Amino acid sequence: MIPLRPVILVEGKYDKIKLSQIFDATILTTEGFGIFKQKEKTALLRRLAETCGLLIFTDADGAGLVIRNYLKGAIPSGTVYHAYLPPVKGKERRKAHPSGEGLLGVEGVSDELIIKAVRDSGALDLEPRAKGDLTKANLYDLGLSGTEGSTARRKAVMRALSLPENLSANALLDVLNCVTDQNGLRRLLKQMPQR
Repeated sequence: MIPLRPVILVEGKYDKIKLSQIFDATILTTEGFGIFKQKEKTALLRRLAETCGLLIFTDADGAGLVIRNYLKGAIPSGTVYHAYLPPVKGKERRKAHPSGEGLLGVEGVSDELIIKAVRDSGALDLEPRAKGDLTKANLYDLGLSGTEGSTARRKAVMRALSLPENLSANALLDVLNCVTDQNGLRRLLKQMPQR
């Protein structure tokens, strides 16, 4: 696995699965055009661009271009990298028919093309981000996962940090490791009203 400093943003879950087999990085999805309606997620992406860096990796088709252009306007500052795929004709294995434009997306192209696109973006030249010190065990110990009321406590933490409230415990852990550490999270929890 190739360690990567910036958070990677892809369109969908199959893209995320593909890239998670190549890169040791936090990978988030836009849920396709769903990003247009998710103001909290866009705010999170701005924050991640400023703290960790953000690598936008959309498909080479028209939809990918629309999403990328939206994000270029929505995330004007911070460190943003763009990985571009060349147009490759074909059909993903899991699909019955090719896309409307007949092009492979991130999930369908070779690992070599993906690595080249990331290298060309400049994101591979960065020093890998130090691993955050928060673990799943920490979330459990702090009552943020696997315990009664943990969902409500996670949502309160997400609100306090201006994060999207629909992050799973695993996604929250990835994001927390970009924006804070164990001590910062403990301080935040002490400041929050107890229910």
